[in-house]
Amino acid sequence: MFEKLFRKKSITKILADAEKGYGDHSSSLNKTLGVRDLTAFGIAAIIGAGIFSTIGKASADGGPAVIFLFIFTAVACSFAAFAYAEFASMVPVSGSAYTYSYVAFGELVAWIIGWSLIMEYAIGNITVAISWSDYFTGLLSSIRIPTLNINGINLPDWMTMDYLSAFNGHNHADALINAGKSYADLDDVTRIANNAWNTAPQIGGFHLVADLPALAIIIFITWLVYRGMKESKNASNAMVVVKLAVILLVLSVGVFYVDTSNWNPFAPNGVSGVLKGVSAVFFAYIGFDAISTTAEECKDPQRDLPRAMMWAIIICTVLYVAIALVLTGIVNYKLLAVGDPLAFVFDQIDLKLMSGIIAVSAVFAMASVLLVFQMGQPRIWMSMSRDGLLPKAFSRIHPVYKTPSFATIVVGFVVAVPSLFMNLTIVTDLCSIGTLFAFVLVCAGVLVLQNKPDIKRGKFKIPYANSKYIIPVAFIAAIIFSLNFYRTETTAFLFNKPKVYEPVTFLTSLNEAELATIKNEIKANQVKLHQTGESNDAELYLNKLSADQYNQFMTDSQLNTERRYESGFGLFKHKIPMWIFLIICTVITYYCVAKNLSLIPVLGLISCLYMMCELGISNWIGFGIWLLIGLVVYFLYGYKHSKLNAE
Repeated sequence: MFEKLFRKKSITKILADAEKGYGDHSSSLNKTLGVRDLTAFGIAAIIGAGIFSTIGKASADGGPAVIFLFIFTAVACSFAAFAYAEFASMVPVSGSAYTYSYVAFGELVAWIIGWSLIMEYAIGNITVAISWSDYFTGLLSSIRIPTLNINGINLPDWMTMDYLSAFNGHNHADALINAGKSYADLDDVTRIANNAWNTAPQIGGFHLVADLPALAIIIFITWLVYRGMKESKNASNAMVVVKLAVILLVLSVGVFYVDTSNWNPFAPNGVSGVLKGVSAVFFAYIGFDAISTTAEECKDPQRDLPRAMMWAIIICTVLYVAIALVLTGIVNYKLLAVGDPLAFVFDQIDLKLMSGIIAVSAVFAMASVLLVFQMGQPRIWMSMSRDGLLPKAFSRIHPVYKTPSFATIVVGFVVAVPSLFMNLTIVTDLCSIGTLFAFVLVCAGVLVLQNKPDIKRGKFKIPYANSKYIIPVAFIAAIIFSLNFYRTETTAFLFNKPKVYEPVTFLTSLNEAELATIKNEIKANQVKLHQTGESNDAELYLNKLSADQYNQFMTDSQLNTERRYESGFGLFKHKIPMWIFLIICTVITYYCVAKNLSLIPVLGLISCLYMMCELGISNWIGFGIWLLIGLVVYFLYGYKHSKLNAE
């Protein structure tokens, strides 16, 4: 039983099966893609939600120094891309990390990674569809045609938002209003969500809140992907040309409005502020692995896939860094926490035409990301079906369009339905953790196979450097650096010292009696600090206090300690991912010395695992639940129907 769980597929057999068309279906995929097409797919996937949306929040958290986060993430992805490229060269078939894991680790791990890739692509598409909907509705509202008396096309809020955002926004608004904030002073996101909830039609008390534009774009993209690779390729190339032209226009115009004083301070919130945006920034890069799912549609996958991955990452990193510098140079970084930062910045300097051009191009950019992700998902399912782990219908190839037809339609439903109801933040983090897990296993797979002489190598191989001379030294240096320069933070981490709650988290957790107590204590604190002017807005007041003043206020408060401080297991659980990271780093350091592991995949494994740890315990729990569901499906169907089991 245990040996069967880790039965492996040989590279020779995979390639032989691919030559025979896998025996179940007479049709095969069209080989139409070259380096230029693959690079365009990579750019289409990477330059999307990141540059038009999430770059704003990341810049607001990290300031101009967010460029280092883009560079760090690009380097981490490059390490993983090297591993992907070596595998793609060895095993040039569809399936991406799923197929690679089947070769390196065996069936159970391959199933786990395939299942996590299902989450990555499906949830990634949900995220992009929601972002596309935001830009599209914003574009509609900005349309002005005086001759037709059209002054913006405004869809009802309940028709352009997911159910969870509206529900959570309504509850958050109630809590802040109870804490003394007026409705007019609520932030735009909370106010719109609250309005969507209150104005939505109801059936039996159920609020009909659904993101209908997101549904519409998914239906259109699914139809396009179903029609064929040639159509998808042409659409992708056209959209890439449009958005690259707009980005170059933004850079060439924006550079003349840069005020270098806005770059001072360069890292206003330190390293922690820069790393706070790791989820958003990494999400921008995950598309490069979608290139590897198209291996069977490449003219020369062993040569073209590695080149396309590297070109896509290099081009996109240069553009991200340039855009981040221009944005933070035109306006102060604090103003960039908006959903459409590029359009917002040009609004601030009164270039309305540029703002409109960006809004139009963002709609194309998001659609191109959706196209690549929606194209990659069915090919993962097709590969799993070919191996018997999913029903045969998923590997059915359309006789005319030469696409995995049934899988494409199912993917359309899997993405469309949740996009009506799911929250953007939740799906972004879940998508990132699933992708990082795939990257970690691909890097580990290269390390597992590096010294096996019976493995047939492809045209591309990762340059070898012995990690035992670098990783142990870096590990010890990191410990010394932490103890010397971040002694307070390191001590707090190791000994789980209680941590004061943030103002919003603190206030929204209190009942009416506790809120009344806090408001009275705020009045007393104003007298104590000789402050003038009364305010009923408790959240605004506490946020304006300095860190020392806020800590002193919380220390003096009469509320129970557990209401003011996070401690015990409630605090420790957030540190579990980092403890896992440290333990795995210790094990990797040992194997680097004992097994002379190759440096580049080791660095890829460590950097991607670190970014996983930055995503928080709630995402790990959600990801763990998804994997448990996957194991149930595997043991009920995949284990028995696996072709390796039949053999």
